Amino acid sequence: MTTSTVTAPPSAAAPRKDTAPDPARARLRRRIARWGFVAPAVVFMLLFFGYPLVRNVVMSFQHYTPKTFFTGEAPFNGADNWSSVFQDALFGKALWHTLVFTAGSLLGQFCIGLALAVFFNRRFPLGGVLRSLILLPWLVPMVVSGVVWRRILDQDTGVLNTFLDTLGLGGHTPWLTSPGMALLSVILVNIWIGIPFNMVILYGGLQEIPRELYEAAALDGASAWRSFRSVTLPMLKPVITVVLVLGFMSTVKILDLILALTDGGPADATQTLGTLTYQNSFVELDFGAGAVVGNVLILISAVFAVFYLRANRTEGK
Repeated sequence: MTTSTVTAPPSAAAPRKDTAPDPARARLRRRIARWGFVAPAVVFMLLFFGYPLVRNVVMSFQHYTPKTFFTGEAPFNGADNWSSVFQDALFGKALWHTLVFTAGSLLGQFCIGLALAVFFNRRFPLGGVLRSLILLPWLVPMVVSGVVWRRILDQDTGVLNTFLDTLGLGGHTPWLTSPGMALLSVILVNIWIGIPFNMVILYGGLQEIPRELYEAAALDGASAWRSFRSVTLPMLKPVITVVLVLGFMSTVKILDLILALTDGGPADATQTLGTLTYQNSFVELDFGAGAVVGNVLILISAVFAVFYLRANRTEGK
């Protein structure tokens, strides 16, 4: 019996589909995905930063009064608001006080914060507890700190004058009621509030500096001051830049602390651009003038930010 093998006819090969992705479509999908992640942040910035900024600029060219909230009428008055603000002698005083207040606060906060960061960089008993206690001024709301310090610095019943009187050093210093002392007192209080922030950031930067650099400096015979100047400061430069920028941004616009301590007085001795904006807008109800001073504050911050970005770009190159 013979077995025959029947060979099946070859089936027609199915047409092959080109599975290679389209480069244009792939790029489009990646671009859409990127914008999908960025879009929420862009919308947030436009709604909560862009619109108020544009609205504030527009308001500075309008005659905006409380009546506007009911009628919606805010006629444009050109540059009248700007000229009236710039011709006001109080604006010049407020601008000068803002510069002095910001420079004095940044200098005091940074120097003392850096000294404390270097001090706590060495291990010793109860070091962590002391660092935690120093953080307290930073954790307390600024208004509360202002009210407490107003009681401490009171000329007649303040704790500080009472203590100085006990030591026989004179206990009748007008810390907050003298035009010559008020701004200095406000600066000192703001330094006290800002020291913990500077200390914490700088302390974190010190922790990242390799110990081998200090050991190499010691082998070369470098003194402690030489090591600080040649090792610590150069390695801390990026952290110092961040501390100063953040400190400037938070100090130049301070309002609540000054209102709690002196309310801009006495005799406008502690009037700054922040308090002047508040006074024009919510005391005198001249919202156009308040918008002008606010725009000046924004412009100062923008100029500082541009210099900061250019400095970082130059350093990166």
